[in-house]
Amino acid sequence: MVVQVLLASSRAVRLVLWLPALVLGIGLVAGVLILLGRAFAATVRESGHPRLILAGAVGLVAVVLVLTWLGVDLPRE
Repeated sequence: MVVQVLLASSRAVRLVLWLPALVLGIGLVAGVLILLGRAFAATVRESGHPRLILAGAVGLVAVVLVLTWLGVDLPRE
């Protein structure tokens, strides 16, 4: 009886219960990122100016990182 109470309240049981959902969620996110990455790569390859597209993407990421680092909040309606 005491062993059951200890096992029921342990973190190991909670981890075992959440593990399938965690694996499935990580798999879904990875699948979507792979799909979007391949679509972006195909778009860049087919475009007439791949360097311009890549420079714009890098610039956008840089602006987002700088604004996040500075702590800028977007206005909310």
